[in-house]
Amino acid sequence: MKNLFLYLLLASLLQSCVTARKTTYLQPPVDETISMADTMHPKPALYKILPSDNLFIRVITPDPKWAAMFNTMPVATTMFTTTEQSTELISYPVMPDGTIDIPYVGHIQVSGKTLPEIKELIERSLADYITDYDVTVRLVNNYISILGDVNKPGRYAIYKDQLNIFQALAMAGDLGDYSDRYQVQIVRQTSGGTFIKEFDLTKRNIISSEFFYVMPNDVIYARPMKGKFFKMNTFPFSIILSTVTTAILIANYIK
Repeated sequence: MKNLFLYLLLASLLQSCVTARKTTYLQPPVDETISMADTMHPKPALYKILPSDNLFIRVITPDPKWAAMFNTMPVATTMFTTTEQSTELISYPVMPDGTIDIPYVGHIQVSGKTLPEIKELIERSLADYITDYDVTVRLVNNYISILGDVNKPGRYAIYKDQLNIFQALAMAGDLGDYSDRYQVQIVRQTSGGTFIKEFDLTKRNIISSEFFYVMPNDVIYARPMKGKFFKMNTFPFSIILSTVTTAILIANYIK
């Protein structure tokens, strides 16, 4: 009986143990060799617009008549202080057919295209109206969601094009102590459908993955490891130790 209790106690302690190897990012290979591929990463791909996205478009021209005609949303100058609910007031929604409707220009197909490509399309469409102008195109709904065992789960706005997975997790206060770094998942929407990629943050080959850089609308999910349910700060080890000690004393007394 005493041995059985000791074995159970040892198993519980082992379950709650989180070693440095389980929580360290970008670990070198076991043989300590680092190849060139481990330190290289591909150039991040540009985000391609999808239906239901929102685009902020502003035409800058010295002619006030044309500026007033194409910039029909005067609140656009305060876009960085608006709420998410007001994005439709300052942006062009991408319709289910993948187009946006610009006054006096008409429908322009933008789905599947990058922001520089859309900027070029709009500039060509405006060439019939204006000779001196510049066009600004921005993605309004530029957010990522971080869920699971992180310190600050939530939805976060991103303001740079090359935000990698570690920078994104830093926005959420990093992974929790009992987060499974071997099985972090990214849910990504593309024109071909929704994809789920699972990867290991403890290995350096994540740098060469196409999922090293996050994209707008990505969902990052950090799974909790099994040891989370037995961690020392919540599991009642004091009660177990007291029970085991009492049981051993009773068993010895009876014997």
